[in-house]
Formats: sequence, structure tokens, C-alpha cells
Amino acid sequence: MKDLFSFIATIRWQDVVDILINSYILFRIYVLFQGTNAFRVLVGITSLWILQEVAASMGLILTSWVVRGITAAAAIIIIVVFRNEIRSALQARNLKTFLWGSPNQEQATPVEIIADSVYQMGRKRVGALIVIPGREDFSEIVHGGIQWNGTLSQEMLLSIFWPKNPVHDGAIIIQNNRVTEVGVLLPLSQRMDLPTFYGTRHRAAAGLAERSDALVIVVSEERGRVTIAKGHTIKAVAQPEELVQILKEHLNLFDQTKQQKKREQLRLTAAALISLIIVAGIWFGFTRSRDTFIALNVPIEYVNRPTNLEILNTSIDEVRLQLYGSSALIRSLRPGQVQVRIDLGKAAEGRNSIPITQENIVLPPGVFLNKVEPPTVDVMLDVPITKELPVQVDWAGHLPDNLVLKEMKVLPAAVQVVGGSKILDKVETIYTAPVRLDNLTKSGSLTVSLILTPASLKLAPNSSERVTDNYVIEERHPTDKRGSLHLRHRYACFKTGNYSIPSQAIALAGLSGLDHRTLFRIYPQDPRI
Repeated sequence: MKDLFSFIATIRWQDVVDILINSYILFRIYVLFQGTNAFRVLVGITSLWILQEVAASMGLILTSWVVRGITAAAAIIIIVVFRNEIRSALQARNLKTFLWGSPNQEQATPVEIIADSVYQMGRKRVGALIVIPGREDFSEIVHGGIQWNGTLSQEMLLSIFWPKNPVHDGAIIIQNNRVTEVGVLLPLSQRMDLPTFYGTRHRAAAGLAERSDALVIVVSEERGRVTIAKGHTIKAVAQPEELVQILKEHLNLFDQTKQQKKREQLRLTAAALISLIIVAGIWFGFTRSRDTFIALNVPIEYVNRPTNLEILNTSIDEVRLQLYGSSALIRSLRPGQVQVRIDLGKAAEGRNSIPITQENIVLPPGVFLNKVEPPTVDVMLDVPITKELPVQVDWAGHLPDNLVLKEMKVLPAAVQVVGGSKILDKVETIYTAPVRLDNLTKSGSLTVSLILTPASLKLAPNSSERVTDNYVIEERHPTDKRGSLHLRHRYACFKTGNYSIPSQAIALAGLSGLDHRTLFRIYPQDPRI
């Protein structure tokens, strides 16, 4: 009992809605397709699918593969072969009928067909004489009938009483939903109290009604009036609804209708319950089976970052999740279905150590979390500021020995950079992309991109991503060689920590043969040059 309560506690309201929606879909398929050949084939395909799942669970590889192929082929066959039945079942007058009604409810009953037909003939001034037998046999008092035995329909009734039809003057006999005889001759009534405008059809109807318990319907060819005769009563009926009630009372359909409705309600209730059980079983098999494990590397997404803080650094960019669930769900996992979201809404400036729990992980239904590696993530947040930094060219390689770099000028000389205050406090210079000195043989200018390090830094909106480096190259004079050697010595001293000349100046002197006068023009404040 404890395990049962634990299981119920794990069911979400989304799971309940999921089961109910699919149960109703299965129930509607039964209602729409019941009684059709397509429905019977659909039941067969479902049985094949169940057989295939059982074979797969038992490890019967060949059987599972064969049944899967047959099921796929049968699904295509049912659409092609039974397309007309499927179309008829899916056709509905409105959305309400499709979602809630029943096709059987839309089929007209024999009583309704008779009522609609006789009033349509009355509007067209087509005479008709229709006999609805009771319990008594009247075969001895009628004669001349032709065996018909056709299924009742409005088109059939209209064609029988069509004026040019040879049997249109006789009566027809309807039993259940079939026209059994046509061209029947009825005995004429000898009553003297009948209205004078009643013709032969009306007297024939009254004559049969007087001698049996049959109900006879007459449509007047001259007036288009519908009249019924039963026993010694003959009266006009103005509305189709009234005629339907009279016919149901004559055929004792009220009790039968109640019993049929009760049986139909029980049948539909049972179908709905079975649909619910089937879908619940499939849902449990798909979502609650825990036979498969998987490990995924999922990138971390940071949300709700305070607007006044920037993410400077994180200890990890992704986490490794160990998940488990049913094999069907695990195999169907797609990128984006599993997400890790870290909420920074309560984070403060500086280092934040945030645990990664179930609340931070988004999983599809039926997939469960087993383990998170690592269990925490460190996030460094800082206040963004704007700082103006000088630009220096990152020279690489060296000039030929007969050339010397006399001077250079970067435009713009400084750019504005946006980043965290703690990071920008440690950054004094923005460097360009490397520029090879080996390729330079004469004075000129280059357009070079800026390199922002670390990557969290970015240029202010009014700062350009590229700068122009104007440089002057001349041939080396014999007197510059000594100064160049002197500066190389100074570069060696800088490498040992004895001097603090900016690294770019030392690199220029040591690698490119820059003479001490040019270096003095670049750094005039350094008294050691």
C-alpha cells in the first residue's frame, strides 16, 4: 500500500490530462468506425502491434522484425483499401458532431424516412398509399401485390409512386425497414360518413383499417394533404413530427427505444472504460519503465541575471547528466528536450557557488534524473564599467637587418572597452591582431583588428573594432648598429627583471632592430633610453 501511494504521488496533473486526452481519442475512433470493415482490420493491426511488443520484450528478434514489417504494410493497406469507409466515418456536418456525436445518430430511422417522404410527395402533389402492418395478418383481404423486398429509402418511395410508374396507383406494404410488396389492392370502405372529397385512395385506406389493425398513410394527389387511417379513425396530419409520433406509437417503438438507449449507453460506457485502461497501460509502459540509462553532456543556460552585473567567469560550461527511463523514451530524446537552467536572480557580486538540483533541470515526461556531475557551478559576477584603454600593435617576427622601424602611429590611439570592474582593473592595454614584420619592406599603413582578452570584454558602441597603424621604415645607418646592440642588451636586462621598459618597446628593439632614438620618440618619459 505504501508503494502504491508513493507511485500515485509521482503522477503529475499533466500525466492525468495526457491519459484522458488519448483515451478520448481512442474512444472516438471506436465510435466513428464501429461496425465497419476498417474497424475490424484496425483491431487486427493493433493485435499485431501487441504481438510485436511482446516478441521484442522476449528477445525474439526475427519474429519482432517480421511482425513490425507486416504491421507497417497493413497500416498502408487499410488506408488504401478502406478509404471510402474512412471518409464516410470522418465526414461530419459540424465539429460538434465529429467530436461528440455518433454516426449512428445521424442515420434516419425507417419512421423518419417514411414521414419525410410522404410530406415531400405531398408538396409535389404525388399520390401515395402506404400500409404499416400491425400484429394481425391481413393477407386474405388484400391481393394483387408484387413481391419487392427492397431496403427502405426516400428515393425508393418517390420512384414507386412516380406517376409514370406502372404500380404507382397501388399500395405498398412496409415491414421493419423493407418494402415487401408494391401495387397492392386494398378493400374499399363502404362507410357513408366519409367526406365527399375522399377519393379511391382514402376509401381503400379506410377499408383496410376497418378490417385490421394496420396503419395506412394516404397522400392526396389533388390537395397534397397527408392523412392516416387506423381502425375507424381517419384524420389529417399536418406536421411530420406528429406523423413520426403516431408511427412510433403504432409500432410500439417507445419501449424499444428506451431499451436500445440503455444498451447503447452501457456499451459506450464499457468502450470508454476499456479505452482508459488501454491508454493508461500504454502510458505506464512508456513513461514508468526504468530499464534504460543514458549519460548526456548538456550546456548550462543562465537566466534572470541581474541587469547591473556581468558574468565574468564560470567554473564549467556544461554538466554531465545520468538519466534513466523506458527504452522507447530514451531512444526518442532529441537535442533541446533536456535543459539545465541556472537562476541568477538571487546571485550577488563576486563568486557564487550554486548547486545544480532537480529544479534546475528540464526533462521530458517519463525521463528521470539519477546523477549530476559536477553537482555545483561557480559563477563570477561583476559590475560592468567602461574604461578607455590605449591600443598597441602586436608585432611579430623581425625586420630585415638592413631596415629599421623609425616611427609608428595608431589611429585611434585609444578605445573604450566595457567589462567587469575587477577585470578592467587588471587590463592596461588593448592589443591588435599580430602583424608580421617579415612582410614589411617600406613605409605604409595597415588596418588591424583588435583582440579583446578575456572574451567577456567588449567594445563600447562608439568604438571601432579595427584600427589603422601608420608606420615608417628606413634603411639602417651604420651609426644605428651600436644603438641597436645597446637596446638588445637592455632587452636581456628586461627579461631578467632589471628594467621595466614596456614589453612592446623592448620587443621592437630586440626583434626588429629598432634604434634607441626611435624608441626614445615612442617612450620619451623613460630616462633609461
